[in-house]
Amino acid sequence: MMLLLIVFIPFLAAIGLVFVPRNYRFVMRLVALATTLLVALLAVTLFWRFNADEACYQFVTTIPFLGADALGIHCRLGVDGINVGLILMGAIVAFAASCVSWEIKEREKEFYILLLVMSGGILGAFASLDLFFFYFFHELALVPTFIMIGVWGRGENRNYATFQITLYLSLGALIALIGLIALYLQLPADRRTFDIEAIIRHFNDRPMSENAQQFIFPLLMFGFGILVSLWPFHTWAPLGYSSAPTATAMLHAGVLKKFGLYGLIRVALPLMPDGAKSWLHILALLCLGNILYCGLVAMRQKDLNLLLGNSSVAHMGFVFLGIASLSLVGVTGAVVVMIAHGLLAALAFALSGYLYQQAETLDMTRMGGLMQRLPFVGAAMVLAMLAGCGLPGFANFVGEVMVFFGAWKSDLADAQRLVIVTAWGGLIIGALYSLRAVRNILHGPVGGKCESMTDANPWRKVPFVLLLGALIVFGSFPKLLTEKIKPSAAVIVNMANGGNRNAPNPSPPGATIARATTLGSAR
Repeated sequence: MMLLLIVFIPFLAAIGLVFVPRNYRFVMRLVALATTLLVALLAVTLFWRFNADEACYQFVTTIPFLGADALGIHCRLGVDGINVGLILMGAIVAFAASCVSWEIKEREKEFYILLLVMSGGILGAFASLDLFFFYFFHELALVPTFIMIGVWGRGENRNYATFQITLYLSLGALIALIGLIALYLQLPADRRTFDIEAIIRHFNDRPMSENAQQFIFPLLMFGFGILVSLWPFHTWAPLGYSSAPTATAMLHAGVLKKFGLYGLIRVALPLMPDGAKSWLHILALLCLGNILYCGLVAMRQKDLNLLLGNSSVAHMGFVFLGIASLSLVGVTGAVVVMIAHGLLAALAFALSGYLYQQAETLDMTRMGGLMQRLPFVGAAMVLAMLAGCGLPGFANFVGEVMVFFGAWKSDLADAQRLVIVTAWGGLIIGALYSLRAVRNILHGPVGGKCESMTDANPWRKVPFVLLLGALIVFGSFPKLLTEKIKPSAAVIVNMANGGNRNAPNPSPPGATIARATTLGSAR
């Protein structure tokens, strides 16, 4: 019941807002804030009550659906170690996004309706145990993104960014849909279903043919990859985020973009081990484009949002690397990075949105000395940039160090040392552009656009404190995440390496996880 409420309360609130008169602005904001706060509290309760010792799905709820028996469609919701942290992160970011939506002054009713639909779609996509609703909820969250950028976006390139992000993400979703349909057709005609558990059980007993795996896996890899901004299909992301309203950028960059990564881990890896072993070497090489190329592009940016957009794409490379490692510690680290980056991206875009509302520009050459004018916002930005650098004490460090451990111990053959060394170089690049942005924006003489800026009041501080607090809590106590992720990740990694889903968890990777998490706590 709790999971059902988490997913559907935003939809019910959006329907309720339809009947609220337009001049009741306070009511609209209150409904959005109360709804997302309630969902966040329920997600915290769900996360706390989740049993970390079990690899099976928990809190499973089935919703009756017309025609389910004939079509094999069942709206089933459930959580395991892979998605319970993502749902918590998504709920926290949704509340933070509602808090910063004060910047919207026109068509507020439509904006809050779309914001709630987007939030519900995101949470539904992560919670769904049915391929149909897995895809349906994602599309339900994706459509508001296009509309919100087109209507409430900013900048001269707003319309171009809207068309570009619509074309790229529609293409990626279409390719992924072809792969999912092809996967569905691999089931016997009398046993076809969209139930993910049933599909996994079937192919665990009767493995898919290698030819089918070699055809379907790249469709899912590149389809989901485009949705995640896999290099070189990434150009939609920086411009789209720089043109999006703050709340939209927070939700898409922080949460919705993780759908493709989640799809690879949940569907592609366990069902197609032979396809994974053939294509993940290519994924490991492509992710270097994310880490290096996008990092170098970020170094050249003068606009803060373009820097953050390219940085977000670069961080996705670490998740791809963890997935490509096909190791328990690497995949566990990839999930931790997904959660940490979701919180960090939301924090970074929330801060940039605050600066834009104050200065009406994000040109870093026209800023300076903000630490004198905005001590709280400036301190929050320093912490956000340090978290992006992978500083110990933040959740990002825990995930990234586990990804490096996993990739180093993986079966990437002769390419593994090149990949690891190059990825370490990406961390250095990330530190350079992050610290340079801190210098240009926060230090030195006060820029001309910054004289009249004021620091955040107590209410405006709420989303920043919440997101920073979550990053620090998970960075200081990483076992809150890793102990929940590890059992479910072990099952997926075992299947991806050709084993049985019921096999016991391998101990060496688990030992590596313990060492990595201990290192994160100690440092």
